[in-house]
Amino acid sequence: MHGAGIIESIEEREILGERKQYYVMRMPIGDLKVMVPLQSINCIGLREVVDESTVDKVLDRMKNFEEEETTSWNRRFRANMDKMKSGDIYEVAEVVRSLMFRDEEKGLSTGEKKMLDNARQILISELALARDLQAEQVFELIDEIISSHT
Repeated sequence: MHGAGIIESIEEREILGERKQYYVMRMPIGDLKVMVPLQSINCIGLREVVDESTVDKVLDRMKNFEEEETTSWNRRFRANMDKMKSGDIYEVAEVVRSLMFRDEEKGLSTGEKKMLDNARQILISELALARDLQAEQVFELIDEIISSHT
């Protein structure tokens, strides 16, 4: 739920009386540092950044998006949250695309605006690292895709 980051080191720390090894990750957006216990990497969804061909596929899916049927705010919010928690870049891109489209058409609730910001940060951080771009460049690219299809 923090987006893509760069593992800078592995450190051993004692937290709450227990010694563990941690990945120390720097998150490019927000200049945040996150410590992830090595023993937890499989259950929290830590994975490598996607490759160039996956970036192309994600952007193509965003271009060829079809708006789904309107459901209640609650159902839409829960479904989008599940997609974001999955860690799947395609699912996160779908949330971004869906919420940006909905924002253009009808506007978003405060909760959905916050979700859009979070999903966009997650997507942008990964695409920026995968393509070696600045976050602003990726933001503009996504914005251009959405604007050309609304």
